[in-house]
Amino acid sequence: MNRDDRDDPFGDIFDEIERMMGEMDETGDADADAHIDVYDDDNVVRLVADLPGVEKSDLNLQCDGTTLTITAHSGHHEYDQQVRLPAPVDEHSADATFNNGVLHVTFDREDDSAAIDVE
Repeated sequence: MNRDDRDDPFGDIFDEIERMMGEMDETGDADADAHIDVYDDDNVVRLVADLPGVEKSDLNLQCDGTTLTITAHSGHHEYDQQVRLPAPVDEHSADATFNNGVLHVTFDREDDSAAIDVE
């Protein structure tokens, strides 16, 4: 028996990993869920989303003041998620950065109520 004919003790593990990776490519990470954290601070709402495998040019953000929609399509990854924000925000105040697959978005909070002058 040659040394090369013996079973590789790690062969089964690597075969299983390759099988699982193949399944991910076939079934698609095509509609992956991003890991998203939302923070409600005093005057701002902050959102941090992990979007592995996405380039800045593939990213699209839309906000209507209560919901942030994150869409990204690249290679094997497609993200299309709507995140309900914990408080109404001024969507025009958005400040977003994207670095190494991590998205940071900050919004100014809208006042919960408006004062009404009585005449």
